[in-house]
Amino acid sequence: MNSFFRFHRRILKMQGVRRGALDHARARVMIISATFALFYIFIAVRAFDLSIIQYRVNDGVEPYVAAATGGTYRADIVDRNGVLLARTLETASLYADPKMIPDPESVARDIVGVFGDLSFDDVLALLRRQNRFVWVRRNLTPQEQYDVLRLGHPGLSFIAERSRVYPQGHLAAHLVGYTDVDGRGLAGIERSFDEFLAKGGQKPLALSLDIRLQHILHRELSAAIQKFSAQGGAGAIIDIATGDVLAGVSLPDFDPHAPGQSNAENRFNKLTLGVYELGSTFKVFSTAAALEKLDLSMAHRFDAREPLQRGRFRVSDFHPQKRVLSLPESFMHSSNIASALIGEMVGTQALKDFYSDLGLFTPMALEIREIGRPLLPPRWREINTLTAAYGHGIAVTPLQMMVAAAGIANGGIRVEPTLLYDRPVREGGSVPDVRIVSERTAHRMRQLMRLAVTDGTGRQADIPGYRVGGKTGTAEKIGERGYDRRRLISSFVGFFPMEAPRSGVFVMVDEPRGTRETFGYATGGWVAAPTAGRIINAMAPLVGVEPDFALSQDGRDPSASLKRYISHGE
Repeated sequence: MNSFFRFHRRILKMQGVRRGALDHARARVMIISATFALFYIFIAVRAFDLSIIQYRVNDGVEPYVAAATGGTYRADIVDRNGVLLARTLETASLYADPKMIPDPESVARDIVGVFGDLSFDDVLALLRRQNRFVWVRRNLTPQEQYDVLRLGHPGLSFIAERSRVYPQGHLAAHLVGYTDVDGRGLAGIERSFDEFLAKGGQKPLALSLDIRLQHILHRELSAAIQKFSAQGGAGAIIDIATGDVLAGVSLPDFDPHAPGQSNAENRFNKLTLGVYELGSTFKVFSTAAALEKLDLSMAHRFDAREPLQRGRFRVSDFHPQKRVLSLPESFMHSSNIASALIGEMVGTQALKDFYSDLGLFTPMALEIREIGRPLLPPRWREINTLTAAYGHGIAVTPLQMMVAAAGIANGGIRVEPTLLYDRPVREGGSVPDVRIVSERTAHRMRQLMRLAVTDGTGRQADIPGYRVGGKTGTAEKIGERGYDRRRLISSFVGFFPMEAPRSGVFVMVDEPRGTRETFGYATGGWVAAPTAGRIINAMAPLVGVEPDFALSQDGRDPSASLKRYISHGE
């Protein structure tokens, strides 16, 4: 009996040992199964992250990259001779994956070392974001991309994009314009022809500009601004027969590759958007009105011995001659008194109608949107007629003034300005010529403008052999208490060769300061006229005008016949 129980206990003990081993084995199997299950769960989570979460993180970036690197390139912009002004190139853009950057402070310092204009705090904030994609800098230069690659940070990568490049830099920035980082036109031709340029194609958009003349104009205007410590300036060169704007400058200017880094003043287009009272250059218009509407004789005389008093208003001359002046003398000496009397003779309505026919009362039509609206007296009284005759009380853009004067110098046909080399024909065929003044009036005005340069206030614009004609202008800017005599707008409008003018030049300098060389004067005759003369001297060979001294030598200069009207007595 006892042996039976001992055997039974042995059997139970053996079963307990085996059961424990079996349970231990089962536990191991469960651990291994759990390990494999966790591994597969990790794989599934990672796959979900890559396929779903990362896709959503980059949602909005991939479509942009496809748009930036696919499709057609934005069309080129060239000048009239085919010189490249704007082109789209493929560039690298830098982005960061913050999750791949273990030390954001160190990486931020390295990035700022490459891009000195970036803020360390701004870059650090980008690198500390929780998403997987942040732009650091777009449209890098090859050197910048190389410098970033040398840093060796795995969290920094590049995407190929397309960038607008302007080979001429700031030289024609206000007219050509610029695009945003996504290639949309924001100013100038880039903006107004955005849809056309975005379509791409093989044919570039050709402008009327001649980059050679643009360089000359920019160089001489910059030199004048620097010499006279001026606030800025504007200038233009146009073909007075076709209306082609051959050059146009507004200073200060900006880099079209980084317009956001310049201030609003630099981006402001003084040539076509800014409006200014341009002073005595308007005497071209009031004098032409008198010749056209009154058939005023060149022998007509004006009493400029004393300032002109009309009610509480007093009109005086800047350099009074204090004598009776003939019409040619009044123009060449730029007499405000004579011009005011001319305005009075022509009459308010007739003068307003004449200015309107010149296009001075409405915004100028041009192929860019940066166009200024003229400022006119809110209530035009008789005194406004007198002041408008010598360029005060009415403000226009510099290019508008240039174009209006060109319509008188070219024989009396209104000029339609354009920035396009191949101007499209409007519906209904070509635009018929609009006559502003008769050929006779235009001829007499050319004589007067030539006289103003040979013997008058524009003498420093006279370039031997080219027979320059034109008119100076000096206007006071409006300050807190009316006109400020210390803040001037000095200008000159000129044409050459004056017996058959082909080109027009306009120069405006904003708030110049007189120098010892100019005896303290900062007027149009001392500032703008010599600048225009240097421009004409440099550009004449490029527009096919050779110097000709024969007309001056044989007495057939356009101003010669007027000098018999000039009297030096009262």
